[in-house]
Amino acid sequence: MREYLSITKALSDESRVRIVLFLSAGELCVCQIIELLALAPSTVSKHMAILHQARLVETRKQGRWVYYRLPDAAGPLAGGAIRWARESLAKDKQVRIDAKAAKAVRKADKEELCARYGRS
Repeated sequence: MREYLSITKALSDESRVRIVLFLSAGELCVCQIIELLALAPSTVSKHMAILHQARLVETRKQGRWVYYRLPDAAGPLAGGAIRWARESLAKDKQVRIDAKAAKAVRKADKEELCARYGRS
């Protein structure tokens, strides 16, 4: 029950659902997520903590950057929730806009991007 409630809480926020969908195409550093959501770094950090607690994302640190990705071995509840979100929102207008924006952000210079948010 606790895992279920944690996952539903995590996915009850539009920004967190968008993050999960961004990560469906591969990992992103926190600066890239900040750029995509246009939210304050502290707000994004809080969202990421909630997603991590629900086991919907994993992290890795490489040098000065923290990367987030969907879990390699998501449990049945987390994996099912991620699949459900992707399938349910596949044709959503905002999701299509986000997918294009994520492609552009992935191509942007990470050093320059992270410098904007004081994370270089």
